[in-house]
Amino acid sequence: MGVSTASPGKGICLVTVDYPPVNALPVQGWYDLADALRAAGRDPEVRCVVLAAAGRGFNAGVDIKEMQRDTGHAALIGANRGCYEAFSAVYECEVPVVAAVNGFCLGGGIGLVGNADAIVASDDATFGLPELDRGALGAATHLARLVPQHLMRALYYTSRTATAAELHAHGSVWKVVARDELLDAAMELAGEIARKDGYLIRLAKTAINGIDPVDVRRSYRFEQGFTFEANLSGVADRVRDTFGKEA
Repeated sequence: MGVSTASPGKGICLVTVDYPPVNALPVQGWYDLADALRAAGRDPEVRCVVLAAAGRGFNAGVDIKEMQRDTGHAALIGANRGCYEAFSAVYECEVPVVAAVNGFCLGGGIGLVGNADAIVASDDATFGLPELDRGALGAATHLARLVPQHLMRALYYTSRTATAAELHAHGSVWKVVARDELLDAAMELAGEIARKDGYLIRLAKTAINGIDPVDVRRSYRFEQGFTFEANLSGVADRVRDTFGKEA
């Protein structure tokens, strides 16, 4: 259980997240993921990173139960900072990051894949932000990188999800495959990237980040401020306490 790394092919680092039962990450898990991604990017032998997950789904966001056990704000602040670090680590990784998404990709999962360079998804993958149903706000910055603006707003306000096929139609998912073909498809794309010159691919990643129209780090940090305001007002606890008790 946790975050692991492997070298399945020349120039490729596979980072796998495994937090049963649904890959809802505790505070330390977000930091561990950030550390693994940054270490992979610093490795001069690595030219592409594949970010994958074991189990039922890619990512279910933060561990809400960890927050519910905390009588203060330490878990919330930790989750905010941990998510910020992990999302930034994907974006700032010195080499391209290919996200291999299976099953559900929710909340913090959107922050990860929205900052990835490319996404390969299984045909059962779904993407969404249930933040308003969990007493939180955030990652609209990253959802806006996956779907058009008005669809992002509708998905955000309703907490509904989009399928991998729908995101493929919008051009944000590179390829949709059967679940048992997912890792192979992600590795195929990563292998094609990894065959490029290592120095040049790193220059390319820096150059492309430099022309982004939105500063994703500042934009997401702005959103996080409203999550903390929701907690201070008491509305977040009221909504969050319904988690797991829906009829």
